[in-house]
Amino acid sequence: MLEEISELVGLQVYTHEGIFLGNVNNLVVDIDDSQVEGLFIGDTNPLLVEGSRAVSVPYRWIQSVGDIVILRYFPKRVSLKKKAK
Repeated sequence: MLEEISELVGLQVYTHEGIFLGNVNNLVVDIDDSQVEGLFIGDTNPLLVEGSRAVSVPYRWIQSVGDIVILRYFPKRVSLKKKAK
């Protein structure tokens, strides 16, 4: 299992529309249930994520994993929240 998980790191991630989101930098793992809860994507596409910030993608949003990762869902655009005064 550990070999399979480590193989996800570095894979390219694309939306279901074929737009490049970024590369898998790490995984979010539930140790108690021994399952992957999501992927941590770093250096993201600025067209999809404001400021090219890193994002965590829930595993339920993933459509398929192979040589690349294809998402079944991703918001049209992720914006940074403005701080309330």
